[in-house]
Amino acid sequence: MSLAEHLTELRSRLLKCVVAVFVLGAAAMVFAKPIFGVLMKPVLDALPPEGRALVYTSGIEEINVLMKVGVYCGIFLTTPVILAQIWGFVSPGLYPEERKYAGPFVFMGTLAFLLGALFCYFAVLPSMFRFLLNDEQGLAISQRLDVARLRADDALRFLRVGDAERAGKLAQETSAALKADGEGKLGEANRPPSESVELEARLDGLGRLVDAAADGFGVPARSVLRQAVEKRSEAVEAYAKENYAASAKAMDEAASLLAGVAPTRAEELAGLWRLEKELALGKARYVAAAWTRPMLTMNEQLSLVLLLILSFGVIFELPLVMALLGVVGVVRASWLMRYQRHAFVVCLIAAAILTPTGDVVNLSLMAGPMLLCYEMGVLAVWLIERNRAKQESQTGITPTPGA
Repeated sequence: MSLAEHLTELRSRLLKCVVAVFVLGAAAMVFAKPIFGVLMKPVLDALPPEGRALVYTSGIEEINVLMKVGVYCGIFLTTPVILAQIWGFVSPGLYPEERKYAGPFVFMGTLAFLLGALFCYFAVLPSMFRFLLNDEQGLAISQRLDVARLRADDALRFLRVGDAERAGKLAQETSAALKADGEGKLGEANRPPSESVELEARLDGLGRLVDAAADGFGVPARSVLRQAVEKRSEAVEAYAKENYAASAKAMDEAASLLAGVAPTRAEELAGLWRLEKELALGKARYVAAAWTRPMLTMNEQLSLVLLLILSFGVIFELPLVMALLGVVGVVRASWLMRYQRHAFVVCLIAAAILTPTGDVVNLSLMAGPMLLCYEMGVLAVWLIERNRAKQESQTGITPTPGA
């Protein structure tokens, strides 16, 4: 065939691939929304539970995203067609006994691409997005505060059912655990804690404490509880006027009045109020430390996920491509082994460019399979050359391509 005939055939095969992509992509667009949800699952799982959502910044962005999902699904589903067209284009230059590998080539190529995409989805994306979207220290502090809040609520429930002694003991244990586990780290905020956030949390805690005392001590303490509620109302008014000092003072006075509800349980009630204040301070410090929030757009996250999935699919195709080049005689195992160190450097550079994070774990998850696939490609080329040399020694002649 002349060069013009080769180019004509190449155009014909590329046209078939494009048509297949558009046909299968149009079919995939019917299920674009569920597919998009599956692709974004690693991203959403890495976000805080209260913020697991993606935003779009224009009226047509969501439609564009769903169309992009359909097109990329078309490319993914067209992998067997693309591999079959590649084999059909290079097969005229192969020996007759080598043309029988068309079926295995298409099957193994499709399987390798699928394995690469699955490895990226299940192994790389979850760890990568957890690293990108979560502050490990902040997450640990948040969990400690949540556990302390649950224990404080249980202490208030014991007070509500009349077991003030158990409530005070649980409050004391929770306060000690909170100080031992989190107070030092909570103080490492990038900016001072907000006084308004702390006082708002105190007001909520004081309200819960008053409600629990009202249920636990009943009608005899109603007059004292009324005074405590009035003091809390004063604290709310002072908070609304941003007079935080007066608000804090009024809340302490309200808590002191609660001691008059049951003089024999004044120590337990004081311990419960101390715990509420510590939790309020912890919340304020946590908010001051975690003052950034992720706001991810649909288009950007989809582009990142698809880039990584397709990259890993192509990486897992590397041994097959190298084997194909070895079959047609473009590369030799000795040449690949000679430049093995250079290939390792290229793989590391490519992994560093494709990986959006700078940590060693995700870089290794990208570079490791790439290096392993290169070694498998070298082995495949060596086996092909060995098999070809064995056939030539048995026949005593060197066959010519296309014969």
